[in-house]
Amino acid sequence: MAENLREVEAQCRQFRETFVTLRDEIGKVIVGHTDVVENVLVCLLSGGHVLLEGVPGLGKTLLVRTLSSALTLTFRRIQFTPDLMPADIVGTNLVTEDPGTGRRQFQFQPGPIFHQCILADEINRATPKTQSAMLESMQERSVTVGGKTYDLPYPFIVLATQNPIEQEGTYPLPEAQLDRFMFKLLVPYSSREELHAIVDRTTAGQNPQARPILDGQGIVAAQHLVQRVVVAPHVKDYAIRLVLATHPQGEFAIESANRFVRFGGSPRGVQGVILSAKVRAMLDTRYHVSFDDVAQSYLPSMRHRIILNFEGQAEGVDNDNLLREILEKTPRSVEEAAKTS
Repeated sequence: MAENLREVEAQCRQFRETFVTLRDEIGKVIVGHTDVVENVLVCLLSGGHVLLEGVPGLGKTLLVRTLSSALTLTFRRIQFTPDLMPADIVGTNLVTEDPGTGRRQFQFQPGPIFHQCILADEINRATPKTQSAMLESMQERSVTVGGKTYDLPYPFIVLATQNPIEQEGTYPLPEAQLDRFMFKLLVPYSSREELHAIVDRTTAGQNPQARPILDGQGIVAAQHLVQRVVVAPHVKDYAIRLVLATHPQGEFAIESANRFVRFGGSPRGVQGVILSAKVRAMLDTRYHVSFDDVAQSYLPSMRHRIILNFEGQAEGVDNDNLLREILEKTPRSVEEAAKTS
């Protein structure tokens, strides 16, 4: 038992060291946005996809490019535009001719989705038909063309960006696709000190590069290790109650959810909270999930899974503020619930 405990502790330390090294390597290129970088890495090691939202020029695309440099994964950028077609993403069957026999046959030509790290840049600028081409790949890690299914390389992660302004000519992501992103991260403006560093790096001939830190096998091993982290029943129940609290008229719903929410979080929301909480536990060199780990993972896992009703939209209700209220009012344990009731 003591040997197993020491082995677990060693694995947690190694996991944390790799995470910190990867984060610091990205920090050589990306100035600031520490929380965004950490959450992207948490999502990567949880096996999920990330949606980055922010105004132009904040470094969303650079962050994804830098991440791909720090990982020895095949990388491809897909620029989403209104004229982009599904075949431009998943690939298509082409007619080829055998030079020896002269016989013609269909041969599948893979699209850019057949890479391990995908940057879906400005994903909300493509039509819903093209956006839907990403659905199967993000959930099943495969695509179907001409009735035949093709597996995608593993590990596989989609990092999509979208612009919250200039909504003319854009197509909001359907709820089904939003639900397939484990995290939605909001990229804020840089601070005064960060802007000084950005100007120094970009106008003085500096060109820092991130060196490779982690390969595909290392990512898969880390993801498997994360899945083995222990979640106590009362901690798991806390995460479940937090998600159920977003369901209007439900048993655990708060007054604001009943008033402003049309649809709450799905089971994928609970999965995202638990998996990312496991990563946070290991970053604290623990092999068990705490209440704080769950609370930290709640907002990025749930902010894109809540659909407001007409009153909520008219009142300008902010999803993050609603989720913070749920965190504040949802008891962490049965004992706390008994005290408040």
